[in-house]
Amino acid sequence: MARYIIEGQRQVSGEVTPSGNKNEALPVLVSCLLTDQPVVLRSVPLIRDVLTMCDLLRDLKVSVEWQDLKAVPSSGGQKTALGSTLILDASKAQPYGLIASKCQHVRAAILFLGPLLARFGQVKLPLPGGDVIGARKIDTHFDGFRSLGVQMDFGSVIEGRLSGQAVGSHIFFDEPSVTATENILFLAVLAKGNTEIENAACEPHVVGLCHLLNQMGAKIRGVGSNRLIIEGVSGLGGADHTISSDFMEVASYTALGASCGGKLRINNVRLSDYHGIMRHWKKLGIVPRCGDDYFEVDGSQSRQMERDISGRISTIYSAPWPGFPTDLMSVAIVAASQASGQIIFFEKMFEGRMFFTDKLLNMGAQIVLCDPHRVVVSGKSPLVAARMSSPDVRAGMALVIAACIASGKSVIDNIYQVERGYDRVVEKLTRIGVAIKMVD
Repeated sequence: MARYIIEGQRQVSGEVTPSGNKNEALPVLVSCLLTDQPVVLRSVPLIRDVLTMCDLLRDLKVSVEWQDLKAVPSSGGQKTALGSTLILDASKAQPYGLIASKCQHVRAAILFLGPLLARFGQVKLPLPGGDVIGARKIDTHFDGFRSLGVQMDFGSVIEGRLSGQAVGSHIFFDEPSVTATENILFLAVLAKGNTEIENAACEPHVVGLCHLLNQMGAKIRGVGSNRLIIEGVSGLGGADHTISSDFMEVASYTALGASCGGKLRINNVRLSDYHGIMRHWKKLGIVPRCGDDYFEVDGSQSRQMERDISGRISTIYSAPWPGFPTDLMSVAIVAASQASGQIIFFEKMFEGRMFFTDKLLNMGAQIVLCDPHRVVVSGKSPLVAARMSSPDVRAGMALVIAACIASGKSVIDNIYQVERGYDRVVEKLTRIGVAIKMVD
């Protein structure tokens, strides 16, 4: 099993360019099943979850062809992002063939439900896996599919069947689930009549998927809001789509740069994705300088955590977009450990998200785990190296950042979890001065 070895307390400086958004790449990959024409995807991140999804598509007889790595212009036209081009052809796709052992490696396997129902009227999906961060219910998916006329069954596999064509309907989600929004979109764009989704997710990766579907010929209105109106069409064509930069990766490198001294520039940033995140970074004393399409983080500046206007300790709590993303809780906790003051983190979505903090405690962080959902962090904690194991994608990156801060040499096992979500981690960190290597 591969692991990272990181020599901490090295100043971070230079430039880093994020890869394509993992959470956009996964749904746009399966969108190819909606058409018999080729779909070209650019700036696809080379991460394990993407490779697993490509394997699953091949099992459904989809042609998956990688092109050479190439430079993709950033929004400002001055910097480039390393990205891969992928050509998908589902003209010979079949509805069955998904392998349980592969589905168990990636939570995004749930996204095969919508496209297969839309294309073939039936689906049989082995139960998906993914991060162990708490209960991740799929009731919202089932409710949405049933509203469109699908008969759904749940057991050792998930089965769905349509008698004829799906019929548009009004759907109100009990929660703004990202993957449920994406799954229902896949079916609704080819349903008969109009579908209205209220309380829909509106994260940047959902917006990216909507743009791709509209390019393929779908008719989706309200993109970027929590109310989507979909006019069903008779068929979809091919498309050529560039995946946006990963705002989770940008935020992770922002936390790293703010905690490790030096000056770090993060390129290919779409500033409109960060208004909510920036407000919460400010609570941690992180105030990047913003250019047209980049951030500059000065880690040499001392940081003070904000208090509420009444003088009480501030709280950062996870919330649906444009609130603070649950996926950034882990890296934000590490960043807080290096600022002066105290702050409360309230994770409202997953009861297992906070348990990784026991590893930070072993490194010397001053953290009180109040319950499965809340921790109190007292800052300015000197961290020392430790041997750790990555429990999930985001906590894994948080441990990498903690190891970069700590004195001594840290070892991080189970780095498969980090590599599932972050593209070229060792290469990017090495370029900005981190002493990191991957060994077997």
